[in-house]
Amino acid sequence: MPVRIVTDSASDISIDLAKELNITIIPQYLIFDTQCYRDRIDISEGEFYHRLVYEKTQPTTSQPTLQDFLTVYDELSAEADGIVSIHISNEMSGTILTAQQAQKLSKAHCPIAVIDSRGVSMLLGITAIAAAKAANAGKSFQEVVDEVQNTLDHLHALALFDTLTYLARGGRIGKAKSLIGSILNVKPLLTVRNGEFSPVSQVRSATKAKEKLLEFANGFDKVKDMAVVYSTDREEASLLAGKIKSFPTEDILLAQLSPVIGAHTGPGLLAIIMRTYD
Repeated sequence: MPVRIVTDSASDISIDLAKELNITIIPQYLIFDTQCYRDRIDISEGEFYHRLVYEKTQPTTSQPTLQDFLTVYDELSAEADGIVSIHISNEMSGTILTAQQAQKLSKAHCPIAVIDSRGVSMLLGITAIAAAKAANAGKSFQEVVDEVQNTLDHLHALALFDTLTYLARGGRIGKAKSLIGSILNVKPLLTVRNGEFSPVSQVRSATKAKEKLLEFANGFDKVKDMAVVYSTDREEASLLAGKIKSFPTEDILLAQLSPVIGAHTGPGLLAIIMRTYD
């Protein structure tokens, strides 16, 4: 029996790609007022970002429940030699802690590895995809775990935020809080270090910031996987991908930021995330 891969919706893996690779995605939760939505299941990206921009009420988010994890682990164990469960950084969410609790309580008849990706979006997504490809190739449980750890050691990310207001409001700003109060119209560029957002630089215009993104993308020689992530502007993401020279454009994954992460980053985000070779 194969090894099964589990992740959460903060991975930004599309439903279609998850089905293709046999990845199980546990949805995070998004709350508008008293209405609770399963991320990307009960609310689409288009509806969410429209409401985020135009409604006065701002959403909050919540991690998957213990029962969500127990249900998935117990169901998958019936047809698996092992379960590798990879999730959003513990610095950004309590998801990992809940997964670890479920790991202890689960009645699964196979080993379960719960792994903190120390990242979000396609830092998590690329890792889960790599794990799924290894599992689908017939790799053993330990080999899949090793592939995850190797992938985590070779990830790089740079993100352009239109504003830090949403990160600050949601308490996920991490070390980027040092940029709060900067001159208006400055565009911050952040990465993820040690599981939290960290400042890289700030520039005076969106044009200059996109140039920085391209410099970053083209600054690596041995790129194995690459994704361009966007929150609201797919066309802009596609144009950016077409200018990247270090990796074939047709192999770049365009990924839209999930509502549960967009609630903390806001509209207008662009990011480049990649995995390099050893």
